[in-house]
Amino acid sequence: MRIIYLCQHFPPETGAPQIRVYEVSKELIKRGHQVEVLTAFPHHPKGVIPEEYRGMFYLFEEWDGIPVHRTWIYPSPKGSFWKRLASYFSFTFSSFYSLFKSKPTDVIICNSPPLFLGITGYLGAKLKRAKFVFNVADIWPESAVELGILKNKAFIRMARWLELFLYKKSWKIAAATEGIRDYMIEQGKAPQDVFLLPNGVNTDVFKPLPKNQELLRELGLEDKVVFTYAGTMGYAQGLDSVLQAAALIKDEYPNVHFLFVGDGQEREKLIQLKEELRLDNVTFYGSVPVSKMPDIFSISDYSIVSLRNIDLFKGARPSKIFPAIATGTPVLYCGAGESAKILETYHCGRIAPPEQPEGIAAVIRELMQISEEEYRTMSENGRKLAVEEYSWSRIVDDLLKHLSE
Repeated sequence: MRIIYLCQHFPPETGAPQIRVYEVSKELIKRGHQVEVLTAFPHHPKGVIPEEYRGMFYLFEEWDGIPVHRTWIYPSPKGSFWKRLASYFSFTFSSFYSLFKSKPTDVIICNSPPLFLGITGYLGAKLKRAKFVFNVADIWPESAVELGILKNKAFIRMARWLELFLYKKSWKIAAATEGIRDYMIEQGKAPQDVFLLPNGVNTDVFKPLPKNQELLRELGLEDKVVFTYAGTMGYAQGLDSVLQAAALIKDEYPNVHFLFVGDGQEREKLIQLKEELRLDNVTFYGSVPVSKMPDIFSISDYSIVSLRNIDLFKGARPSKIFPAIATGTPVLYCGAGESAKILETYHCGRIAPPEQPEGIAAVIRELMQISEEEYRTMSENGRKLAVEEYSWSRIVDDLLKHLSE
């Protein structure tokens, strides 16, 4: 099968969409399928294009054996919502050039968000006489409205019209969660035309490892119980509540330490809050390449995954969950809904109420009291779930089944 993957984000950037496209593409190529990725120049999360990619409109390269077409994007370093929109639209239009440079294809899989890239995906499928699969990982514009990011009523109406148009015109919709799948069916898409394409994990790379003693010494975390948050530090994650919970247990559990790994628009605000609360039990560590993440999990006793208390997020499956459970690291999930149900059903983590520091602190206290046997059970359950349900091999099996219909 010949497949084009159209996406705004791809390695060397890190994040859920980048990893999903990379891993699915690698697995498809491994099975003998033709895959090309059409993406933008790297720019996330800081909104800055690296020096080696500047001064170009188009570049073709191979990334770990994957043919990649890159085109220009207007980067938006922590700009206004309208600047981010300009960034989205710049790639929506520049990506047409990559479409013309790419080979004939049977299927175009287009990632959303950004929603507007669906314009390129839909028209590109028409031009290439290919099937258009809309891969929806976030319900937009609804999520932006609920977060208070998008308020212009005329723009919301326009975006809503485009959203429904693209859902209707797609051959199939690949939904990242069951909640998104249900939403698509509610919007009128036939159930047989919506399938699940969840976040997953490379279980050969992310696996239980001995603690990296060198990293523990570097961070000064020997003899600590480490709660790690690893990922984007944005508004949607509500990490201020986690810092406030850290303040509540600081004196009660001096051996508990919180490690924040990554970057994002809220990082500086969180560091400022740490200073205001005088939290010596919190460490901020910079972004690390995916290759170093297994070492981060090796020194982590628990992995924190957090979202704000918004109804829309009840249908979310944050990608951070899957590398954690694959390494045998139980998850402290500050959230509700679909992900909470998975973790509770398979007993590989504990659930805390989102945006409630007292509730988060209470669950941390519970975790500090569990037996070694219960901890080992959570660890083993998580690894088993990752291997059996969320390995990329299993996910690509399902994808090919739906693309072949």
